[in-house]
Amino acid sequence: MAPQPWARSCFCCPLHVPIPSDAPSCPGGAQPWSRPGTGTHVSGIFVNRSLALEKIKCFGFDMDYTLAMYKSPDYEELAFTLLLEHLVSIGYPHEILAYKYDPTFPTRGLVFDALYGNLLKVDSHGNLLVCAHGFRFLKGAEILHYYPNKFIQRDDMKRFHILNTLFNLTEAHLYACLVDFFTNCSRYVNCDTGYKYGNLFMSFRSMFQDVREAMDHVHLSGCLKEKTLENLEKYVVKDPRVPLLLSRMKEVGKVFLATNSDYNYTDAIMSYLFDFSDGDKAETPQRPWRSYFDLIVVDTRKPLFFAEGTVLRQVNTDTGKLRIGTYTGPLQHCAVYSGGSSDMVCDLLGVKGKDILYMGDHIFGDILKSKKRQGWRTFLVVPELARELQVWTEKSELFEELRSLDLFLAELYQHLDSGSSERPDISSIKRRIQKVTHEMDMCYGKMGSLFRCGSRQTLFANQLMRYADLYAASFMNFLYYPFSYLFRAPPVLMAHESTVEHSRLDMGEAGTALAPWLAQHSLPGQQVAGAAQDSSGEEDDDGEA
Repeated sequence: MAPQPWARSCFCCPLHVPIPSDAPSCPGGAQPWSRPGTGTHVSGIFVNRSLALEKIKCFGFDMDYTLAMYKSPDYEELAFTLLLEHLVSIGYPHEILAYKYDPTFPTRGLVFDALYGNLLKVDSHGNLLVCAHGFRFLKGAEILHYYPNKFIQRDDMKRFHILNTLFNLTEAHLYACLVDFFTNCSRYVNCDTGYKYGNLFMSFRSMFQDVREAMDHVHLSGCLKEKTLENLEKYVVKDPRVPLLLSRMKEVGKVFLATNSDYNYTDAIMSYLFDFSDGDKAETPQRPWRSYFDLIVVDTRKPLFFAEGTVLRQVNTDTGKLRIGTYTGPLQHCAVYSGGSSDMVCDLLGVKGKDILYMGDHIFGDILKSKKRQGWRTFLVVPELARELQVWTEKSELFEELRSLDLFLAELYQHLDSGSSERPDISSIKRRIQKVTHEMDMCYGKMGSLFRCGSRQTLFANQLMRYADLYAASFMNFLYYPFSYLFRAPPVLMAHESTVEHSRLDMGEAGTALAPWLAQHSLPGQQVAGAAQDSSGEEDDDGEA
């Protein structure tokens, strides 16, 4: 039997990259997929927990940084400029306007210490990986001065603030700029917890509060949205394949939009994304953007939306204003609602929990809360994956060297036991590990990789693996998968299990090894890790109970 063109994935790898023969091309003529082992896999979907796509009855979307992808670094530069201008307007020195946004410095998942003003990169347990005061990276004794155990209590939410969203990138860079300015300005006296200027003292905590207030002002006052709408072509990515994918999703299930943005901004952004009257070639005939959704909810106030929510009101789409009173009727075609809750979404659409696959970019507001409180299946959009995969591919020899150094360390102690007095000198190996780790980090940016520091995973990586069932650089990657597809998660080995060597089979070898079983079940060998699987066992066909 001829091989299916899309069933080329394997159980031993968390990446599923099908290769459809008729897949539409990416904008700019780029190859729309990457075969495992031959490219960066930027168009693949990565699997943390098995998911049978044919069991999904409803596809949900966030808008900002999900359906609407903002162009980096232009969008961050705009937000950064507006933040600086607001800080100056409330009394900060005019000199800070000289700072420019540097996209190579911040990464998501950093922690701001409001006591000492440091930006920290930590692992899932709170162990420090990187520590920066302004743009100066601290080492050794300096780190121990602030953190004697090189460890923080992450549950101290008043002191440690996690910067997890793409909107937080400008915020993280702004903290570094402000600390850099006040530290190096001769008018101010440096203290451990802030700066003195005559009889005035400005703590890092008050600086944090000022920046958070500036962030709220820029987003809530509408100035960032106004500037964005003035030049949509500069700030918003327009992909002609979006209508095609949403049309295909609507053929197999229901589709809804749940965004924190107000209706007027949502309507302007979505109209731009679905308008191809200016000569851009769309893959489907043009029609109003609202027709692609069964339900549209704005002003959701996530993560509150996934808990008790707010009053559900209907939006007058002619004026953009809310209709008086709580909406209690049935779902209306192409209607737009404001507020509400995730429970109301389930009721209006007639779906529940695992019927829904929700896609967003916010690890806390979109993914963690929808997973923990509602049991929705989750898809995290991680735009940084393109750069991460490029570096991971091009600099793979550095990680291999780290692994070799770890093995060499183990071999030094191989013939020693509790009765041995010999102490191997490992100082040079530890220095080499530090040097290779630093070299690897610098390939990603000044704060290193979003997912790791050397061989240690970051807090963001841990949260992604824990709460996102699937993740990818873009939700558009679903274009290259049939809606009958089974995303099968790889087995996760515990430390003791990884000590046993198991040979790894490629797809051809796997097909040969499973040939008798495949023949018995009348399945083509090429679908071992593909779409349809026998669900007659004790667990569901997506691997969940």
